[in-house]
Amino acid sequence: MNTQKTVLILGANSDVAKQAIKLYIDKGYFVILASRNIKSLDNFSNENHLDKSKIEIKYFDATDFSSHQNFYDELSVKPNIVVYAAGFLVENQGALKNFDGTFEMMKTNYIGAVSILNIIATDKSHKNLERIVGLSSLSGVRGRKSNFVYGSTKSAFTQYLAGLRQELNSRKITVNVLVIGYINTKINAGLELNKNLIMEPEYVAKFIINAGNSFTIVPNWKWKIIYWILKLSPEFLIAKLP
Repeated sequence: MNTQKTVLILGANSDVAKQAIKLYIDKGYFVILASRNIKSLDNFSNENHLDKSKIEIKYFDATDFSSHQNFYDELSVKPNIVVYAAGFLVENQGALKNFDGTFEMMKTNYIGAVSILNIIATDKSHKNLERIVGLSSLSGVRGRKSNFVYGSTKSAFTQYLAGLRQELNSRKITVNVLVIGYINTKINAGLELNKNLIMEPEYVAKFIINAGNSFTIVPNWKWKIIYWILKLSPEFLIAKLP
């Protein structure tokens, strides 16, 4: 009987997800890498000399909601841990002027997550699900002029995970949300960010691997301070932020 535990990473091409894949493998997990870009995952696997017996690469499109049930049904093994790392970002002014970009963020960051995670969470025949981890953002803590369109999708995702945590509590399934600040990743390439606040993907990935019982996980003490300032500040102060 195979007692090896399995992790399903949805959006496995993200820079943080790739680091998490390596860390999970090091801890002895079998990892299912799911993404639209199969070729990129193959290249990642080959370049990092990943043990092919410890991974499986699957096609997954977060925005193709009608495919999600079949995707889940066809998994070779149902996961003990699920990580939703898919993400899409359009700069705020571009999102305001072009709804296509806004809708793509909604589909990838929120609607697609709800679609696939609902399927996984409601499969009561799968008795070994232990944890669901979602990657959210500080942008979703409060609405701000510079990023409220993207932030709204992350805020919705965070609230969904909060309710899902309550829903799954009786089945002893833990739900965590990583509320993340700036990361040195391709999604942030070209943006003017405070270099003193930028985290590396591997650093953030360690918080996924080591997620405990707390719902909200904010990597890095500097971002914890910013998180609480955003949470507790009155609206007139938030309005003065960019």
